[in-house]
Amino acid sequence: MTARPGIPAVAAAHHAVGQNVLTGIMLKIVSVAVFVGMSSCIKAAGTVPAGQIVFFRSFFAIFPIIVFLAFKGQLGTAFTTSRPLNHVARGVVGVCSMGLSFFALTRLPLPEAITLNYAQPLLVVVFSSIFLGEAIRIYRWSAVAVGLIGVVVISWPELTLLNSGAALGDQEVLGVVAALVSAAIAANAILLVRNLVQTERTATIVLWFSATASVAGLLSLPFGWQALTPSQAGLLVAAGFCGGLAQILMTAAYRHAEASVVAPFEYTSMILAVVVGYFAFGDVATLNTLVGGVIVVAAGLFIIWRERQLGLERTRTRQAAPPQG
Repeated sequence: MTARPGIPAVAAAHHAVGQNVLTGIMLKIVSVAVFVGMSSCIKAAGTVPAGQIVFFRSFFAIFPIIVFLAFKGQLGTAFTTSRPLNHVARGVVGVCSMGLSFFALTRLPLPEAITLNYAQPLLVVVFSSIFLGEAIRIYRWSAVAVGLIGVVVISWPELTLLNSGAALGDQEVLGVVAALVSAAIAANAILLVRNLVQTERTATIVLWFSATASVAGLLSLPFGWQALTPSQAGLLVAAGFCGGLAQILMTAAYRHAEASVVAPFEYTSMILAVVVGYFAFGDVATLNTLVGGVIVVAAGLFIIWRERQLGLERTRTRQAAPPQG
């Protein structure tokens, strides 16, 4: 007969699970903050061909990854993998999403581009349920929906695509389509990352992606790159460094928690964007922004609380289970 674990062992197991979830959430929030910095650099660089942005963002992302690998003593085996085709597939999907996202960012006002991108976390939850079989309870569905409502509340006054009587320009129409398609593709890319972390190291996943994206971006050279000013070049290089660091943090986040748990914290980028906008560009937050921000934060806190409650329920269930033997 197998002995049932004692209370200290059960408590320790529950603590470990809870710590993993919280670690995943914190890593996601930090990665989002760095991604906001990356997007700000790209936006400040002005209208640059999407393929050119993809190259700079991907190629210069390799450098922080190399530093990370050297620090861990894994530089010699960085590219070692038993699943090269999976990495290439993740890279191709990620590049498509990235290119469309950058195209939208240079064609749309920042509020519209950010708001349209917020379709991604909701799609991750949907796709996680369909393709990964993750159990999504009504509480998490509700929290994601509430978070999305908060984003709409924040952006509603600036949504010129909805409240303007003027017809959309061709470039804006293309930007809207690109942003929405990018969000859908990015949701699938996240599921691919979730699959890869089962067997692959975080740095290996990020390095393969950056290398694949760099090659793809470079292949766009014949389709029209433009000469960059020193300021533009500096901003794009900085975007690349930020992208590499954020990619490491994001991939690590999905190693610690389910995609459907981590994904909703993408909403925190809206709050961070408000702070960055105020201090960097003098943008004053409106009442809509403050109210919507509270809604987004509340939704995120509810998810943390709910995951803790589920962890306690799982612990009680294991503790009450009859002994095996």
